[in-house]
Amino acid sequence: MNQPMIFDPKAPQALPVADDARVLTPIDVESNRLELLAPAKNAEYGKQAILHGADAVYIGGPAFGARASAGNSIEDIKELAEFAHQYHAQVFVALNTTMTNDELKQAEKLIWQIYEAGADALIIQDMGVLQLDLPPIALHASTQMDNRTPEKTAFLEQVGFTQVVLARELTLPQIRDVAKSTKMQLEFFIHGALCVSYSGLCNLSHSYSGRSANRGECSQMCRLPCNLKTRQGETVVENEHLLSLKDNNQTDNLDALINAGVRSFKIEGRLKDLSYVKNVTAHYRQQLDAILAKRPDLVSASQGRCEHNFTPDPEKSFNRGSTDYFVNDRTDGVSDFRTPKYLGEEVGTVSRIGKDFFEVNSQHTFNNGDGLGYFTSNHTKAIMSDHKTVGLRVNRADGNRLYVTQIPKNLKVGMELYRNHDQAFETTLAKESSKRVLDVDMNITQTSSGFSLTVSDKFGHQATVTIDAEKQAAQDSERSLKTLNKQLAKLGSTDYKLDSLVTNGVEQLFLPASALNGLRRDAIAALDIARIEGYQRPKPWQRNDDAVYPNNSLSFLDNVANDKAKEFYQQHGVIHIEDAYEHNKVVDDAPLMVTRHCLRFNFNLCPKEVPGIKADPMLIEIGSDTLKLVFDCVKCEMMVVGSNKQVKPNAS
Repeated sequence: MNQPMIFDPKAPQALPVADDARVLTPIDVESNRLELLAPAKNAEYGKQAILHGADAVYIGGPAFGARASAGNSIEDIKELAEFAHQYHAQVFVALNTTMTNDELKQAEKLIWQIYEAGADALIIQDMGVLQLDLPPIALHASTQMDNRTPEKTAFLEQVGFTQVVLARELTLPQIRDVAKSTKMQLEFFIHGALCVSYSGLCNLSHSYSGRSANRGECSQMCRLPCNLKTRQGETVVENEHLLSLKDNNQTDNLDALINAGVRSFKIEGRLKDLSYVKNVTAHYRQQLDAILAKRPDLVSASQGRCEHNFTPDPEKSFNRGSTDYFVNDRTDGVSDFRTPKYLGEEVGTVSRIGKDFFEVNSQHTFNNGDGLGYFTSNHTKAIMSDHKTVGLRVNRADGNRLYVTQIPKNLKVGMELYRNHDQAFETTLAKESSKRVLDVDMNITQTSSGFSLTVSDKFGHQATVTIDAEKQAAQDSERSLKTLNKQLAKLGSTDYKLDSLVTNGVEQLFLPASALNGLRRDAIAALDIARIEGYQRPKPWQRNDDAVYPNNSLSFLDNVANDKAKEFYQQHGVIHIEDAYEHNKVVDDAPLMVTRHCLRFNFNLCPKEVPGIKADPMLIEIGSDTLKLVFDCVKCEMMVVGSNKQVKPNAS
């Protein structure tokens, strides 16, 4: 192995801010809106996310999304935007890959199509996009930009971004510091898969497979089993998934994140199934609604309340176990090296094994079709063992006696069981499981020639319709009042629900049910139009061409992949710019991944924790490849160092 280049890839250098740069203040007066942001694999997933409580959804376009296999047509984006805007929810389109020179013109055309389709914002990584002819669409800074510092976020605001996706690794104090530097809305991941690397600082996949994570094609090499050795070759642990993290779950930290300045709460999962989107979105909708109920200073970013017909439980959807990562600083609970798969919820232990059944010591209710799993051997982090997960499907559940087609030979009494498929729960989610409700008030009154009905929602929208009708005294005013309430409240096929009705004495007159029904239908249709016309897409922010980037030098880790991006950074004061790693110009060993996940810490080899231990490099073996681990104990970071396999042997 060649001698690695060890350097500080992201150290900010003090540079002057332009004289006319706007003075930035902490969270401004409009940032009392809390936004739950959910993933949309496609338009239908996006609609369900909104019905289950999302204030906004993010979706891939036809190209240039960081999930290459989750692209969508312009027509689908248009359909989703029209649906979302009914509830004043928003649609963000991810164009967050790096691009080549040849791709920028296609990207420019695509951005205009996305804007014309009604999308509310673009999520981008490549600064070359800012040099294109752009429509007046809001820009969000992707987490792939590695947004960690106040200096970086302040700069992003100055060049026109309205929202920034913060690095997942930030602590609460770090988030607070960022919030003080900007008026941009701060977006933070609160649930789902965690990349072990700082987003945008991983070239492991490209190096070994040619599939770039910065181009939406990550091979997830980090989820493979590994061996960890000392520099002298002594084995510390083998056949463990050492770079595979648990999944993010910030349920217990939402209040703290709000107080730190976060206003957009993002769920990961554009490749997850629909039941995951429904369940996890509903879970966080209920969590945020509980906060809103006790915080009158905050409001939801979209309109309408959600009625769920199930009890959300994130443990019942795909997850690798839960961690709040570094929000409350470093802990030893961010990883589970046993498996990168979905274990599911722990449901009990095997108490008896029969010919075609086994019994479980459990307080849970089991169902026909449940999926269960178990480990074939006991395991702790301190013991190396040959273990794997085995799954089985329950044919018939009779209480705690579970019948299967064949009893696995390695199933033993005392083994822990995990349920990774709850058939009853999934059956519920496969049906209509939530709706958005908009409460309305109605006011019916007489006109000179008939009657008028005004319908108002709780957000300032209203519509009035009138009919000409002969006025006759009602024979029974009490019965007439009941008819008014009954007919005007018939809103079951709409999103509306009658909250209050003011009759203004109309109950003293006879009005046929058919006339009331017509008034109601016309008034609701007019309110629909008023609500749509009342929706306004967010506007982009002005760009300050004199803003100065906080670093004057960029390495290959800054992912500058095209001439337009170089032009952008040079315009903003950067002097030295290396090409992105995908250009295959890095010949020697170099950091392929930079991460806060530290294997020295995990195996009690941290110099800060254990006196006398040195932070010597270590080796990690992934398949037939050996890479070096280099530790920066000042920053509490680990670098995975290796060569670029895509570089030809005779490269110079």
